[in-house]
Amino acid sequence: MQFQVPQFIETEDKIVGSLTLKQFLYLAAGGGLCFLLFFFLNFVLWLMVAMVIMTVAASFAFIKINGRPLTMAAMGALSFYWKPRLYLWQREGEAQKPAIPAMAETKAERAKSLLDNLWEQLKTNKEPLPKREKVIQPSLLDRTKSSKERFEMMRKITGEREIARRVDYR
Repeated sequence: MQFQVPQFIETEDKIVGSLTLKQFLYLAAGGGLCFLLFFFLNFVLWLMVAMVIMTVAASFAFIKINGRPLTMAAMGALSFYWKPRLYLWQREGEAQKPAIPAMAETKAERAKSLLDNLWEQLKTNKEPLPKREKVIQPSLLDRTKSSKERFEMMRKITGEREIARRVDYR
């Protein structure tokens, strides 16, 4: 059973000629407002106001900024200026807090803190610890040593190189 997958779902349908419904409504609203103002304003003043209104209506209908309609950019600008923002200020001449002198540690506490520090380094550090870990040699890249295990040089997104074992699940 085959199903038809809809394509071009991000494009709006053309309703009136080559205009979408939104574009037509923006232009119709601008034209209607100009039509109403024609009866209330002097002709020269009406002409200037109508030019401004139709320019705004046409820009809302046709201009896109970074692929988004101008209405979205205008709403974003209005919400930026309307909503309150939080400013944090820290005084520069603020007095420094006095340092608390370190208490004398016992040998057991010092050994425990050294072990905790070493364990953190083992868990988080990518570099081998001197005199404690072996450095992985690039000779592991040679595929002739073992047909089951293959090591490859990989490049991360950051650009740093790393040797990783490749596992094929076939």
